Amino acid sequence: MNLDSNLNENQRAAVEWTEGPLLVLAGPGSGKTRVLTYHIAHLLEMSPDDSFKILGLTFTNKAAQEMRTRIENLVSNERALLTTIHTFCANILRQHGHHIGLSPNFTILSQETDRIAVLHEAIRQMDPNNSENDSTPTRFMPVIEQLLMNCVAIEEAEQFLSKENVKYPDKMAAIYRHYRLHLKEINCLDFASLLIETFELLKTKAAIRKLIQRIYTHICVDEFQDTNKAQYEILKQLVNPELQNLFIVADDDQIIYQWNGASPERLKDLSNDFQITEFQLPENYRCPIEVIEITNRLIINNPSHSKNKQNLSSAKSPKSALRLKHFSNFDKESNWIAEDIASRPKTEQTQTVVLARTRKLLEKIVLSLQRNKLDGYISIRKDDFYSAPMQWLQAILSLANSRQDRIQLARICNTFQQFTDISLNIDDIILNANITENDYLRTWRENVLRDSEKLTPECLKIIKDDILELLDYMNFSNFLENTFKWFDNHPIVSYPEYKEEQLVWNNIYDNIKSNYENKFSLHALLQDLNLHSKTPEPTKNAIRCYTIHQAKGLEFKHVYLMGLVEEQLPNYFACKKNDNSHEIQEERRSCFVAITRAEISLTLSYADQYFGHSKKPSRFLKEMGLINT
Repeated sequence: MNLDSNLNENQRAAVEWTEGPLLVLAGPGSGKTRVLTYHIAHLLEMSPDDSFKILGLTFTNKAAQEMRTRIENLVSNERALLTTIHTFCANILRQHGHHIGLSPNFTILSQETDRIAVLHEAIRQMDPNNSENDSTPTRFMPVIEQLLMNCVAIEEAEQFLSKENVKYPDKMAAIYRHYRLHLKEINCLDFASLLIETFELLKTKAAIRKLIQRIYTHICVDEFQDTNKAQYEILKQLVNPELQNLFIVADDDQIIYQWNGASPERLKDLSNDFQITEFQLPENYRCPIEVIEITNRLIINNPSHSKNKQNLSSAKSPKSALRLKHFSNFDKESNWIAEDIASRPKTEQTQTVVLARTRKLLEKIVLSLQRNKLDGYISIRKDDFYSAPMQWLQAILSLANSRQDRIQLARICNTFQQFTDISLNIDDIILNANITENDYLRTWRENVLRDSEKLTPECLKIIKDDILELLDYMNFSNFLENTFKWFDNHPIVSYPEYKEEQLVWNNIYDNIKSNYENKFSLHALLQDLNLHSKTPEPTKNAIRCYTIHQAKGLEFKHVYLMGLVEEQLPNYFACKKNDNSHEIQEERRSCFVAITRAEISLTLSYADQYFGHSKKPSRFLKEMGLINT
């Protein structure tokens, strides 16, 4: 592997680092993914006869897949595991979770309605005479999430909540305890509890922790600045204390997920917990020099910006690439942006993105694009399927995997009724299953077959043969193949939502087959399925319209950043704080992230009025040196 022709001096120094903890502070467009993958490839190439493994952790399945592809193109890779932190934790718990009361076939709850239902039942068990209304669990869930995100042990919850000035800390601590215990009781975890249960397993079971540390002697982490407290605590448990081979790639100027637990304090914790060496990658290979100049002027206003951090420098030649547009109202702003995009060649349109702080602004842009005969795409994150056919399919697989899961049984009954004339009572099925000592799916199947005359031949074969094969042998291939054939001929699947979700399923399924080389169990299928986003891809010619948070980690040839006014960017809540507040600093970092998505051109715009309200230009425009007042 030839490093000289692909890396600059700073990148090469980081790649060739072999022992001890290293923090690579890498700005946007500095090639940090390349450095991380080259570092892993370098370790593999320099140790062909060694048996140690390398663990590469990132935050999205897309990023993990990109790392895998890059490394496979560099070296033979049999000793590197490149995955998301949630997937890695799920694998640990499937292997060792029995030590803390979890069976290997636990279900990962991705739907908020399921989590609320679990919390509701936990509250009911805690106090059978509870008179609180059905909205109570919804009100309590943010507190539960705060405790989980901060990796708070059950016995420490009341003290933590008292310090946070949460009302009735004793009551909330009790609810937290019952929620976590009830999740284990029904053999389920949500995304946040997946992390905290992994942490407690590693912390309390030294033999398991040391085993993992012996296997993975090198830990590499991408986008470290996005880690929350729970994720960081897990990371500390994974690092071998004798070797401390920890390779971190981060950028403190791109911390924009404080609502999800990310914090500038995490990098300080890293320096305190490890005798870490720091390298910087200030060279930017993405953005034009004009964009880099305003970027540097903007971010230096953040008190949290490291005083020792070098300014970004552009590797691109000077060229006019920056525009600032001012309009009297939002209608004129959105219309101009749409018309300007429409005037571009077709090849440029698909390489263009419109960014805004809020979805509300983007919805207006989509209408303007439509008037210009362009298709605007707004990304809506989906963690689960919404159409009845896809929910039914996934619930059948989940109940085959976890045979007494009441939540999945309810979903099967509710969705099956939507595309057949068969209505079944959930409580009757559970009672019947308990009497016959049978599992829920087998009992449901037997009840459906009693009304077999109401089923089409395709559906009858699935219920009679394929689900039985799934139950007896965990063979899901025939079930999937025949179910999709049945769906394709059913009127309900003519709706666009199903067609869209079927494409999402196909993409996820192909990715899973690729990762496991076509050899994977039902456990592995469901785990990866639950941990993958169900967000559909934009159509071929769609103009992407993203919030700033959705655009993080991406790059585009042409970027339009709209709505640069007070109470939009920075947002209303940040504007109520002082200029050095955490909220304003995060909004400034959001602006920093947005403008550094641009590869060729950046267009900034603002208006005097939005939705009938007068607005002042964003303070960030003045800080960037683009306006005087």
